[in-house]
Amino acid sequence: MKIVYRAGNITEAEIVKGMLLSNNIDAFVSGYYLQGGIGEIAPIDLAKVHVSNEDFEQSREIIAEYEGQQIDRTLTSNLAVKEKGSILFFTFHRA
Repeated sequence: MKIVYRAGNITEAEIVKGMLLSNNIDAFVSGYYLQGGIGEIAPIDLAKVHVSNEDFEQSREIIAEYEGQQIDRTLTSNLAVKEKGSILFFTFHRA
């Protein structure tokens, strides 16, 4: 098995796993019990999604599409448009 995705948390890892399962790719999430050790261990790189070696490339393509959609949604939702007269002011927030 190979690590195909390193998630920020278990919830995100489960979302990615669900996407892979819906595309008939068996996936496994590791790191469930490590999150309980936060404070004693570094709270990064705990939740990982694993797939078989044969499904690795297809999984990366599916995940790349998911990551692209996440960026699009973030930009759209964080774009605040305020109109004053005929001038538009845009406020951008980093995610």
